[in-house]
Amino acid sequence: TGLITPIVPKTDELGLTQITETVRDLATRARLGKLKPAEYQGGTFCISNLGMFGIDEFSAVINPPQAAILAVGGGTRRIVPSPWVDGAEKQLPPVIRTIMTARLSADRRVVDEATAALFLSAFHKYLSQPSLLLL
Repeated sequence: TGLITPIVPKTDELGLTQITETVRDLATRARLGKLKPAEYQGGTFCISNLGMFGIDEFSAVINPPQAAILAVGGGTRRIVPSPWVDGAEKQLPPVIRTIMTARLSADRRVVDEATAALFLSAFHKYLSQPSLLLL
């Protein structure tokens, strides 16, 4: 067989629950070889999640004719320094946080660096404030 990337159309019009249900259905039918061509052809953007397999960080290859792919790694606990506060007598100590990596690979003929940066900034904002994802 080969790599099959099911397409979830119009995700901008769907809530998180609807997207999750659609992805589960498509993944099940993909494993069974029951997808229709319209369900895996014509996508523009892909997400590759290897974090669930214990992979912390990786780079994904774009699946043509798609314009970009986001490689999502698993969360790992890391020591993070607290922000420096000018004039403070004592600085806050470092903290341990769970950090997830995400790398964007994009076809520069379609997505320039400024647009990719805007996307990653918005992605960070929504992951930092998940309540913004609720419709």
